[in-house]
Amino acid sequence: MRALAIPADAHDDFPDLIDSMHRLRARIFKGRLGWDVVTQGGRETDEFDDLKPAYILAISSASTVVGCARLLPASGPNMIEALFPDLVRSGVFKPHPAMIESSRFCVDTSLDEGRAGGSLHDATLTMFTAIIEWSMANGYREIVTGTDLRIERLLKRAGWPMRRIGEPRRIGGTMAVAGSLSADRASFERVRPASYRSSFCHQLRAA
Repeated sequence: MRALAIPADAHDDFPDLIDSMHRLRARIFKGRLGWDVVTQGGRETDEFDDLKPAYILAISSASTVVGCARLLPASGPNMIEALFPDLVRSGVFKPHPAMIESSRFCVDTSLDEGRAGGSLHDATLTMFTAIIEWSMANGYREIVTGTDLRIERLLKRAGWPMRRIGEPRRIGGTMAVAGSLSADRASFERVRPASYRSSFCHQLRAA
């Protein structure tokens, strides 16, 4: 399982992978999870994709996109501001220059590749590891996200527990919660699967 980072200025270099990512998001969010998201032509996009985020992708040995996440500055605009405005107004959510927001995380765990008998699929662990790696390589030490309780449980099982920011609340048909995660070497080593490879690991080793 290989991780690929696509920075904001390289979107045009990977049109097929980005298209596959949007198709994966539609299949997982709309098809499997039943989220209240808008899809068109079998793809899921929203206004935050127009802000030139960085994307993290998990790529199978067959060159299929099996996982993805979107990274935007925590200072906004981002999904935390849109979904949890009360946390922003109250000052509970405190963005800083070393914080990045991760959103639109999803993984296709139906893939046979990566089922090594562990408690979590390698694609899930690859995505967690790659988000940490990219964050450290780009000078971030904290990741903020809004997610559902299922992902919060997966993070805990992976050894990368999320610190809640506020209490869970229902958003559409999902019980969602905001929280932050550490981007550090210890977290990277805990979640990294044996099969992990990335196109940006040299940046971390040199840091």
